[in-house]
Order: sequence, then structure tokens, then C-alpha cells
Amino acid sequence: AKKAGGQFIIRIEDTDRTRLVEGSEKRILASLDWLGIPHNEGPDIGGPYAPYRQSDRLKNYKKYAEELISKNYAYYCFCTSERLEEMRKSQEAAHKPPMYDGLCKKIDLQGAKDRVAKGEKHVIRMNVPDTGVTKFTDLIRGEVSFENALIDDQVILKSDGYPTYHLGVVIDDHEMKISHIIRGEEWISSTPKHILLYTFFGWEIPKIAHVSVLRNPDRSKLSKRKNPVWVSDYKAKGYLPEAILNYLASLAWSYPDGRDIFSVDEMMQVFDISQLKTSAPIFDVEKLRWMNGEYIRKMSDAALIEKLYAFDEAIPKDDTKMMSILPLVKERMKTLAEFWSLASFFFEPPKVFERPVNIRLSAIAKSALLDCEWTHDVMEQGVRNASEKAGLKARDVFMELRLAVTGKTVGPPLLESLEILGKEEAFSRLSFRA
Repeated sequence: AKKAGGQFIIRIEDTDRTRLVEGSEKRILASLDWLGIPHNEGPDIGGPYAPYRQSDRLKNYKKYAEELISKNYAYYCFCTSERLEEMRKSQEAAHKPPMYDGLCKKIDLQGAKDRVAKGEKHVIRMNVPDTGVTKFTDLIRGEVSFENALIDDQVILKSDGYPTYHLGVVIDDHEMKISHIIRGEEWISSTPKHILLYTFFGWEIPKIAHVSVLRNPDRSKLSKRKNPVWVSDYKAKGYLPEAILNYLASLAWSYPDGRDIFSVDEMMQVFDISQLKTSAPIFDVEKLRWMNGEYIRKMSDAALIEKLYAFDEAIPKDDTKMMSILPLVKERMKTLAEFWSLASFFFEPPKVFERPVNIRLSAIAKSALLDCEWTHDVMEQGVRNASEKAGLKARDVFMELRLAVTGKTVGPPLLESLEILGKEEAFSRLSFRA
């Protein structure tokens, strides 16, 4: 939209009241704001086609549904849920596709209106032609066609007065002058219903594209049952918005020169929707972690410190100390959350140890460092000399020194870490264990 000089509009489609998730609108808007994707119109900022929540536009849908009835493109249906269930069971038993059998289509219009006037529960269904073919050209997949005889007489207005997705989006897309509809491939089978509705109303049909649905590595559809799916979940895990945008962009599309790392602005210069892939892209969290690490390494230390402060309030705000720590951990970090795991020992003594410290070895390390100048090379030589004198391998003594000071057997470069901690703090930790 931005590349084409268009508008990005947020419309909240909340007409399926049984699936409404409290607070989801707020999370959607917050996520887009964090990702740096500004919108031109929406429920929070308004715009020329307000309101932008479908639940606030109900009178509109009813008016258009009744217009379709007056033109014989829709009809009132009074079938009970029990009858519909029986109908479906019968169709399944006969190995027929589950579709409405058109019973209420035979009711004359005046008779149906009288029943509605008396308060009889009803829905409004599309009157789909029994013959012919409905076609559309998908911007990604080319021409797609459906036999009308296989298109269901879809409910377009429910008994509670709310539209189904099909009527709601067609009316709103027309009234909001939407030029392009880009959505997931699971909606391909619904598109002919929408094409028919545009035709019934005599409206211009927008350009349509169906993109592939993200998959887990096992090829199953991405869902919250297997992976976090909210943007805010990844924000909480320490992913950067730039990395998420870059990774998502690379899943169904490839940068022309083959690069993995590119900005939204760079993408906008070369993006062409026809180049989107139709094969289902795999959402690989490890690839995202790798890319996030690349973005972390590209940041200046000062910018990264600000990001870390904003991400984790537990990190003490000490710019000087942070500047000395970052060169030791930045290359190892894949997410912002990993900073504290790697560097917490710089700020507080370890409370938990991966395994018990070998008191004898840590005592040897302590004695080796006792009279050392507190520099990398001098400390290294001191520990090596003490290890050799005690008939031990230097790497074992270094390991015990690391464990006693940091609580872990793996971490940032040890001697550089000791330089930052300082002799007094390092000795207090060795004394505590030894």
C-alpha cells in the first residue's frame, strides 16, 4: 500500500460475537505501533469512512441485505438449527457436499416478510445461481473459477442482526474504496461468494490476491496451540521489531539479489506482489532468532543499551558499566532477553550454581590471583603457573574460577569479565565459596 502511495486502514471485523477476544483490538493496535507500521485510518484515530468497527455499522448491513432481497439476490431463511443438522447428516450419508438445500428459497417474498413481521427467527441467505461459473483473476495465482452449482447459499445476515464475514467485508470494502484485497489462501473458496455479491450490487470488484498461510516446521498450520502467534509474545521474548518485519517479509518473498537482511524501505523499492510464492512458508523460530541476533550486532552499543533498559527494568542503569560489558556479550546475544542471562553476574553475585563448586580448585585460583596485577595477561599467567605447580590442568582451574564467580560453566570471556568485576568483588565471591 505504501509503495503504491495508498492508505493503510485498520478495520476491526468483530461480528462473530462467539469468537470475540476481550482486549484483542488494543493488542492489535499496540503491536502495529511497536512494529512501526503506522495506519492512516482506524478505530483509534477515525477517518473519512468511520466507524471502523463492524459492530458499529450494523444498520448498514441490514439495509444492504434487504436491498438484495428486493432484487431476488437473497432470501429469508427460517430453518431451525435442528433441521439444518439433520440436513447435513443426510448429505454426509449420501456423500454429498454439505450445502443448504434451498428449502426457504421457495417461500414467496410476501409470505416470508409476514413471518418476519411476526417476529419469527430467521437469517438472510444469498440466492446463488444454480448454473454458470464465477471467475476471478488472482494477482498471485492467476485465473480461478468455481461452478455456481457448488457454491452454497451462504448466510449473510445472522439472526442476531450481525452480518457474516462475507457480507460485512464486501460492503465495507466497497464503501471504504478498497482497491486491493490481500488475504490468506483459506479464503479462496469464499471469494466467489464475494464476487457474486459485488455483481449483485453492481459494484466494481477490487483486485484480489491470496497469500500462503504460515506453517510450523512439521507443515501444520501456524497456531497458538503450537507456537506463540501474537506479536506481543515475541516482543516479550526480546525480539526487535525490525527483525520481525524483515523475517516475515522474507517468508513468502525473496529479495531480488538474494540477501536475507533488508529494511522495509529497501523492500518497498523492489517489491512486486506477483512475486509472492504460493508454497506454504515455514515459520522457523531459530531462523528468526538468528536474524534478530544479526540486528542486535548491527546496532551501536549506545542504541542497544537504550533498547535493553526499555526491555528489562531490572537492568541497573549504569552506562559506563554497560559499555564495558557489551563487547563481551553482544556477539552471543540472539534476543534482548538473553542479556540478563549472560550478564547478570556483573551486577549481582550468583544465587544458583550449575553444579557445586570444587572448593580446592577455586582456592587455587584465588591464591593465584591474590598478588596479581588485575589485567588479563597477568591473571592468565598466574592461574596457569598455580595450576602447573599443583599438578592440575589449567582449564579445570579456569572452569572452577568461572563457576565460582558467575555461577555458570559457560559465559562471556572469563578474564575480561574479572577485569570488569574488579579484584575486590571477584575475591568476595571466591571467599564465599572457598
